[in-house]
Amino acid sequence: MGRIQKKKTSTKAKKKKQQDEAPAKQKKENEASGQKRLSLVSSQNEPEKRPEEQKRPAVVTKSVSEKNILQKGLQFLREVKVELKKVTWPSRKQTLGSTLVVIILVMVISLFLGVVDIGLSGIIRVVLQ
Repeated sequence: MGRIQKKKTSTKAKKKKQQDEAPAKQKKENEASGQKRLSLVSSQNEPEKRPEEQKRPAVVTKSVSEKNILQKGLQFLREVKVELKKVTWPSRKQTLGSTLVVIILVMVISLFLGVVDIGLSGIIRVVLQ
């Protein structure tokens, strides 16, 4: 059997990957700096919460997460479509040939197992009598 070889990524794919990684790195940096800010705030006296933070409804975060899930689902379906285009589908003749082989093998194996079952049943019946 042949070895599976990885495709070389094109320069377009590399650039796109770098662009996709850039926002993730920025987000990590923002989170890290946000943690530092939180530690500074917590070391001081408890500041009063701003009114807009107190009135923030939970529904907004839920709708954002629902949109995020929807976007992820759509992205997944787009990727599935791209992958299915890469599939080499068998011809009608190959499909019929493979189906016929499977049906014949199922019949042969079921016949063999039926004969073995009848034989073992007969042997057990003789031993028990």
